Amino acid sequence: MHAHRTPAPALRRALLAGCCLLALAACGTQGGDHGTGHAADGTTKAAAPAGTPAATPAVAKGLPGMPPLLDPRDVYAADRPGRLSPVVKDFPSRVYVPNTESDTVTVIDPKTYKVIETIPVGRQPQHVVPSWDLKTLWVNNDRGNTLTPIDPRTGKAGKPVDVHDPYNLYFTPDGKYAVVMASLDRELVFRDAHTMKRVRTEPVTCYGVNHADFSADGRYFIVSCEFSGELLKVDTARMKVVGQQKLPFKGAMPQDVKISPDGRRFYIADMTANGVWVLDGDTFATPSFLPTGKGCHGLYVSRDSREMYISNRGEGTVSVFDFTRNALTRKWRLPDGGSPDMGGVSADGKVLWLSGRYDAEVYAIDTRTGAQLARIKVGSGPHGLAVYPQPGRYSLGHTGVFR
Repeated sequence: MHAHRTPAPALRRALLAGCCLLALAACGTQGGDHGTGHAADGTTKAAAPAGTPAATPAVAKGLPGMPPLLDPRDVYAADRPGRLSPVVKDFPSRVYVPNTESDTVTVIDPKTYKVIETIPVGRQPQHVVPSWDLKTLWVNNDRGNTLTPIDPRTGKAGKPVDVHDPYNLYFTPDGKYAVVMASLDRELVFRDAHTMKRVRTEPVTCYGVNHADFSADGRYFIVSCEFSGELLKVDTARMKVVGQQKLPFKGAMPQDVKISPDGRRFYIADMTANGVWVLDGDTFATPSFLPTGKGCHGLYVSRDSREMYISNRGEGTVSVFDFTRNALTRKWRLPDGGSPDMGGVSADGKVLWLSGRYDAEVYAIDTRTGAQLARIKVGSGPHGLAVYPQPGRYSLGHTGVFR
């Protein structure tokens, strides 16, 4: 969530009204109306969206210029443990933590769990984003209206680049364009992926564009709009919004977006509905809902593509979703509480790293047991941390979405 943002008065009233109705509305999220069920083993199952085919469909011809998927049945096939690109194989392993209220990036050595450096950056850094070609880490200085490049080989920051309202940053699968989530400007800004020069601006009518993910063929992407509780569907090649819908929950605040390994569904975290929306991106029909926990926020896929880790910021837990079983199977609770937010999975897949947004700390969690391995003090307001390097051939942005 944009901790620093203050919505317009009318929007504040709408959000307050949604909060007042939250207790009543949340009762409905647990029932059959949202298509969830409980199996005999106690797992919580998500309903398949209407019209989901029985078998995994063949992936359509991809976006021109996009490297073809290694496996049409698994968009994450290039992200297996230790499968580092030649571009990054010699980069030192680090965790880069943007501290939104301290205007710094904390650098952690994941082997020792120790802070090794603090890098001053621009005003309100929100996310650390790997570039499409894997060579640069871009720090999104939202209120500073700049991007600070960090060379992951040396860990040194370069000269900031002027980019207005860069709350978050993505890259088109063909590597041509960066997509700036200009949240306050209410724009999707397509820029040259290397120079960051503006190419096209797509105004949006929703409030708070912030997170996204691309379809398996790269031809469209789904965007969450936090403050108006909406989703957008954007044609990648045309750089145009082609679909828009309001989520069916009063006060919905959608956050992170991730596609399923088979490319059939998108999952959208919602921090006031306290769970994940399950969307058929092709039809863009009304999504079903899966309750996970209070303040559902970040979504991270395991290295074997079998599970997704879901951070529940409002209750200090991580839910584990099994793609094959289409069900929640476990919930890990941080032993001393906390506010797990955004992060990523280690290159070997053994550790989930998450920022503690309201506790000035970072959590390292064992992905086999859910045990807390470390709790590390950082700056104020840590947000979209990046674990780097990670396996994959190229980056689609955010804190590291690799293909």
